[in-house]
Amino acid sequence: MKKKISFEIDDQKVEVDEGTTILEAAAQIGIDIPTLCYLKDINAEGACRVCLVEVEGEPRLVASCVYEARDGIKVKTTTPRVIKARKQVIELLLSDHPADCLTCIANQSCELQSLAKDYDVRDIRYRGERRKIPIDDLSPSIVREPEKCIMCRRCITVCKKVVTAAIYDVNERGFNSFAAPATHDSQIDTPCTYCGQCILTCPTGALYEQRQDSEWVWEALADPDKHVIIQTAPSIRSTIGEMFGMPIGSLVTGKLVAALKHLGFDRVFDDCFGADVVVMEEGAEFIHRLKEGKRLPQFTSCCPGWVKFAENFYHELLPHLSTVRSPQQVFGALSKTYYAEKMEIDPKKIFCVSTMPCIAKKFEAQRPEMTVNGMWAVDAVLTTRELGQIIKQAGLDLKKLPDEEYDDPMGYASGAGVIFGAGGGVMEATLRTVYEKLTGEKMKEFQFKAIRSDSFRELELEINGQLLRFGVARGLGNARHLIDRILKGEVEYHFIEIMACPGGCVGGGGQPIYSHKDRWYMQVNAGNHRGNALFRADEAKEYRTAHENPAIQKLYREFLGEPMGKLSRKLFHTTYTKRPMYSRSKHVLH
Repeated sequence: MKKKISFEIDDQKVEVDEGTTILEAAAQIGIDIPTLCYLKDINAEGACRVCLVEVEGEPRLVASCVYEARDGIKVKTTTPRVIKARKQVIELLLSDHPADCLTCIANQSCELQSLAKDYDVRDIRYRGERRKIPIDDLSPSIVREPEKCIMCRRCITVCKKVVTAAIYDVNERGFNSFAAPATHDSQIDTPCTYCGQCILTCPTGALYEQRQDSEWVWEALADPDKHVIIQTAPSIRSTIGEMFGMPIGSLVTGKLVAALKHLGFDRVFDDCFGADVVVMEEGAEFIHRLKEGKRLPQFTSCCPGWVKFAENFYHELLPHLSTVRSPQQVFGALSKTYYAEKMEIDPKKIFCVSTMPCIAKKFEAQRPEMTVNGMWAVDAVLTTRELGQIIKQAGLDLKKLPDEEYDDPMGYASGAGVIFGAGGGVMEATLRTVYEKLTGEKMKEFQFKAIRSDSFRELELEINGQLLRFGVARGLGNARHLIDRILKGEVEYHFIEIMACPGGCVGGGGQPIYSHKDRWYMQVNAGNHRGNALFRADEAKEYRTAHENPAIQKLYREFLGEPMGKLSRKLFHTTYTKRPMYSRSKHVLH
């Protein structure tokens, strides 16, 4: 048990565990000390100096995020000296920061902007040389504007400690320093997984997703020669409401459909239908591998961030990844074949849009493997943030829209497809079908609550007298720990789900960003509410297994034949690429 210490903050007595910082202690009694670099339990460097406080007996102001409280000290957080120093720090940061707030991607969600307002910064007294660093927009997923980097080091720390890709570091020195891939490489030349967690932590507009997809969508909607359809990922229904002031975890499925139809999409479909197809294919693949006893454990392949992580860091695991494409790409392939044939539409006229909680989906959609008959399966990918902005541009208030239904023939999904967006959902959805296919019996209990949580969980299930072991990891750092144990022979599993982001897709890098210093932790906590909403939606479904979905049965009966059949393999199955850690390619930033 840790020793307790007692001291004063702004004349209030506070008792905390020894080793607690002043910043943490202040938060416990409701005093909010501003920060720009601090991330609880991950990043405490005292780099930004915005959290300065006055400690009696100390000749200088101290950074409260790294200063451990001591017994009997007296701390002041709002003296004129402290306020003046914080304001000066903010002014210095602004003096070397682009003044394009009105057009900046982070406008109204920028922490530096919020602090400037809170501290009534109306003028920048410090004028001088400005850093000039080129924008990196070569990646299909992430754009970097290094001139907006304030050297908080959050992206460096999250990428190193949480994602464990470690692509960011401090470039240059002193005044010219900024966070970026080493040796000025473009993001596209690095082992970046495009999970987007760095975007969620960035306090300014130095990191954001590629936005040209929004323009493509508006242009397609205005083109009378294009048949524009959209698929919505499972987690969007429990997330996008937040952008319209609704509580975290609000299920707005019907209102989302209504908004998309109002925007002018010719058909609005549910990507959970694609998820049901993935269950059918991935489940059949697992049963085949299990009977052969080869290439086990089988890893899920729905998450493009995880796939690229494996392609960069674990080449030996690539034969173990399921060959099934993600629901986004499965749906896209069906839109240019099954749907086009059924509706008698030239597939070249179909413009398939997806809306995803993920920026790695933008990268995935442009992979050369992800084509069908010479066409991109998915033509444009919108994040939750981008879709929310498009809906607002159309003058729509999601809260006030009536509920509407998805369109046929790819609008109905089972509950299994819906839970793909929550951590453990892919595993649970697949097990529901695999169990029945192997035993010939209906599963009595659909829920596997043992694998519904953050970090890592495992499950043992006896099927036909064989004990099968399943694992679920959320977050690539947790995945790396699990994989390393597997490679060392410490643990064995038959089937493993890995999602790149905390909580699964509900915590994806394309989700809403909060204008708060604890934005990343709010995301992680929000993921639990969003995921629980998806599980509630699952429980309300008439069909809760993919193979019982009448629309899926019709698809296989009329078009595909059988899972893992010749046509399914052509449309839905793929290969993977052994990628070098750094390509040092021809890309040059100017």
